[in-house]
Amino acid sequence: MEQFRKILASLSMRQRLTIVAAVAIVGAGLYSFSHWKTEADFKPLYTGLAAEDSAAVLQKLKESGTDYRLSPNGDVVSVPSGKLAELRLDLAAAGLPKTGRIGYEIFDKANLGATEFVEHINYTRALEGELERSLSALAEVEQARVHITFPKESVFLESREPAKASVMVKLKPGAHLSDRNVTAISHLIGSAVEGLSPDAVSILDMQGNLLSRAAATSPDEASSDAALDYRQKVEHDLLQKINTTLDPLLGHDRYRASVYVDCDLSSGEQSEETFDPAHSVMLQSQKTEEISGSSTAAGGIPGTASNLPRPAARAGSSGNSTTRRTENVTYQSSRITRTTKLPQGTLKRVSVALLMDQSVTWEGSGKSLHKVLVPPSPEMMKSVRDVLTAAIGFVEQRGDQITVESLPFEETLNQTPPETPGTTPPAHPAPSQWDALRKQPLFLPIATGAGVVLFAILAMLVLVTRRRRKKKRAAAVVEAAKSLPDKSAVAALSSANAAEQIQAQMAARELEQQQAEQEMLAAIKVPPVKTKKAEVLVKQLQENAKKDATSSARILQAWIHDKG
Repeated sequence: MEQFRKILASLSMRQRLTIVAAVAIVGAGLYSFSHWKTEADFKPLYTGLAAEDSAAVLQKLKESGTDYRLSPNGDVVSVPSGKLAELRLDLAAAGLPKTGRIGYEIFDKANLGATEFVEHINYTRALEGELERSLSALAEVEQARVHITFPKESVFLESREPAKASVMVKLKPGAHLSDRNVTAISHLIGSAVEGLSPDAVSILDMQGNLLSRAAATSPDEASSDAALDYRQKVEHDLLQKINTTLDPLLGHDRYRASVYVDCDLSSGEQSEETFDPAHSVMLQSQKTEEISGSSTAAGGIPGTASNLPRPAARAGSSGNSTTRRTENVTYQSSRITRTTKLPQGTLKRVSVALLMDQSVTWEGSGKSLHKVLVPPSPEMMKSVRDVLTAAIGFVEQRGDQITVESLPFEETLNQTPPETPGTTPPAHPAPSQWDALRKQPLFLPIATGAGVVLFAILAMLVLVTRRRRKKKRAAAVVEAAKSLPDKSAVAALSSANAAEQIQAQMAARELEQQQAEQEMLAAIKVPPVKTKKAEVLVKQLQENAKKDATSSARILQAWIHDKG
């Protein structure tokens, strides 16, 4: 401790301020790093909370004494990662969060003074809240809002209004609601509300896109959308067949195909009736027999005369008799009637466009090396066309069209020449551990703090070394005084020469110490330090050498003799 006080007392004011500033910077860096490390340990407990849910969650965290962080918007609550799972279970047991809407628990507390209007509003809020919870349970839905308009009853039919509902959904990142999901949501809302038809449910996303397209558009628009979807589906199926067929033959990246389909989406019935005159059949047959007249009892002599058509009148018979027979037969030719129902989506025309890549060859060597594009052979083009014809079910009478062309792709044009056996590819140095370390986010503050600490340590070492050098120089002066010539030699020399000798030895040793200090400071890249004492000694030595060169030479010879 005493040595540290001596070192501190030997420092100048500037050196003390430098050390204090370095320590302050290092302390601030360590504090910042510790604070950042502590803040990085906080993980989101809940995100997208409503204001009432955030207040309830913060109240529970304060009661439990848990440290927390709240986002500027108030919708994200973060807690230490070690307590994340435990806090979620505790809050779930307390029924938090409630997604900002109240369900049927609004009726848990009876309100005897509530009017019928208040009860109706509470029922609407409860039903909407329960539907929102049900929709939020879907895998694709992150948050939902439901608004219901109950039917308006009236004794007049024209004054009645059906029930309606609107739903706004916030999807999770990357999620998508298919038409089947939209239909399911419409039926879910319609089944939960009395008198609500699924067609009266409007579903929107957060971007304002109408998802329940079939129920919200007119029949003509719905038919157009269905036709477009059907055509795209047919094109996708044909393109999938082409890709599956040509991938083994050409390669996945060696061709591009496109398909266009013209569909007849009209539907109806067609009747055909055929008559065959060579074949006729009896359609109807009618026979009529009529007998009229009046007569008495038959009389006469039996025989031929009485059996004739118009027998002669005989005595004893009277009256007239009439008999009529009619037969009507109707014939009709044979007939064949056929009724055909025309299907919807009949293919009228199919067009396929195929673009094939070209291959690359290299000719020449060295600077004369150049690229040559080689298109596919006519045999290959014909084979590809035949394969396409069979894959799409080509019908020439229908007007189908297949176009096969060959052009170089962008990757082919930018292809570089292959490596020759005598050349080595340019070396790409692999990223070292030092490069990976420098990319770390904490590298800069840590490196800065370490540099400041190292600089402070080096400054302390320099100061301690200077003090040791001073002590050695004092000891060297004492030794130089002891190593002076004997009394006879001293007597022969004048006192001035002896003093000059001592000063010369001290100056020489001072120069030697300065050279050693400069070498040490150059090693640590610190500018050299020159003392006023050394400068004075050097000037005095130069003046003595100019006044008396002989004495100076003798002093140098004696110093060299002593060193030897």
